[in-house]
Amino acid sequence: MIALRYHEQTKHHFHRFARSLGYLDWATQPDPFRRYPGAELVELPRERLAGSVRYPALFDGTAPAAPLTQVAIGEFLRCSVGLSAWKQYGASRWALRVNPSSGNLHPTETYVLTDRRVWHYAPREHALEERAVLDAGGWDGWIGAPAPAFLVALASIHWREAWKYGERAFRYCQHDAGHALGALRLAAALLGWRLALLPRWSDGQLAAVLGLDRDRDFGAAEREEPECVAAVTPGDPSLWADRDPAPLVDAARQASWRGTANHLSARHVPWPIIDEVAAATRYPGIPPSPLRGFGGASPRTIAPRTVAPSHQHDLSARAIILQRRSALAFDAASGLSREALLVMLRRLRPEGPPWDAIDWPPQVHLALFVHRVEDLEPGVYAYLRDPAVLPEWKAAMRQEFLWHRVNDPNGPNDPNDPNGLFLLAPADCRRLANRVSCDQDIAEDGFFSLGMIARLESSLLQRGEWFYRRLFWECGLIGQVLYLEAETTGGRATGIGCFYDDPVHEVLGLTGHAWQSLYHFSMGVPVEDVRLTSEPGYEWEATKPMKTR
Repeated sequence: MIALRYHEQTKHHFHRFARSLGYLDWATQPDPFRRYPGAELVELPRERLAGSVRYPALFDGTAPAAPLTQVAIGEFLRCSVGLSAWKQYGASRWALRVNPSSGNLHPTETYVLTDRRVWHYAPREHALEERAVLDAGGWDGWIGAPAPAFLVALASIHWREAWKYGERAFRYCQHDAGHALGALRLAAALLGWRLALLPRWSDGQLAAVLGLDRDRDFGAAEREEPECVAAVTPGDPSLWADRDPAPLVDAARQASWRGTANHLSARHVPWPIIDEVAAATRYPGIPPSPLRGFGGASPRTIAPRTVAPSHQHDLSARAIILQRRSALAFDAASGLSREALLVMLRRLRPEGPPWDAIDWPPQVHLALFVHRVEDLEPGVYAYLRDPAVLPEWKAAMRQEFLWHRVNDPNGPNDPNDPNGLFLLAPADCRRLANRVSCDQDIAEDGFFSLGMIARLESSLLQRGEWFYRRLFWECGLIGQVLYLEAETTGGRATGIGCFYDDPVHEVLGLTGHAWQSLYHFSMGVPVEDVRLTSEPGYEWEATKPMKTR
């Protein structure tokens, strides 16, 4: 299986790292902004619509639905994949985005299909590039008129990550796609909308509709790999789940396209294994099976269950989304309340946003290294996002683990609805967390760090190699929730893509490919770099008055 071979080949080990160039070739650093010169650039409205929405509404579905207008689409993109800030150090100046990215390299590109048009989002300008106008019959016949809706799609430029990370870059591109999907879903929730992936679309069909398979539009420029497409609507996205995309593919084939992709780098280093795993993991668009649990049926019902700490009810959801940053260092002293940890973990359970965006049950669970959580003994813990996995994890992990359930003083502690947190081994595990996370202090200096452990081999055997990407997307969704939760505590978080794979498995007692760690994460109180200056993501936001709805 190519995906498993790729995964094994791109592991980091104590004695060697996955293959990369070994240094940063600054002369070929990729342009962080893809543009299509020749395509009309249409500036998006700049109104801030959702300032009055409180933070818990992102997860309980209670935000009032905004009308689906160009103004609202502008707010949706600004609060999901727009710029969050500009940073500067000396003569170097760079942008940060709402959606996080490994190394701030941003391989993820965003497209919108609305009003018969295929648009590419240009985040630096907060504008849409009109790539094509589809035949009215093809678009109107597909979208129908049961409720207003538009489509949003993601694609990856692998070179942006491979420039720095070499062969492991495909993993990071998939993390980033998951973060972007989570950011889009939560921005939809901010506006009272729903968002769900469309299972009928193959990657080939998506490439055709987005124009990514048009050789003449790319030439020698870096190609984009289609990832996913979702319906966004104030109503029920399941209305579009089973619709055959063939009419849109035909309309795209017959459309006139505008614009050619800009070159991001003057030259490239080839990494053939990335091309190989990308080809092997493309989604064929097969009819949904019971394993995926989504095939024209309604997406998961939004059933609010998480009770937010009282302070979260006073926080602006929009402000939390836009202030999110990746921490560079933690203070190695501050702690987190037990209540806050349990609330953020409950938000990872598969009910409501952002989990109603995806069409499979949880395949990723957490191994936590707890350092500084009040009233919680330091040690190694497990958090099960699906309680049914408990017997499987007990059998797969070290026999000496305790599996002591952590009681939630603010939860129901219903034996039929356990909170899923277990103490495996009490210990000061700060140095251990540091060591297995590529010897990075940020893994030991925060409240906790964690590994996201995915059911790998059986998932690929049952579904297909295309599911390899989706396991990383699930990790990105988890990370996106934790990023926002960290901001509500006054802390900050960071994703950790560099870790020693098999030593992590050895700590837990895992063998073979049944369970594999795909992503690490850490949270704490940040130590800010005072040498950096910061400016708003957009100049007009510094003085623009806020509108509420």
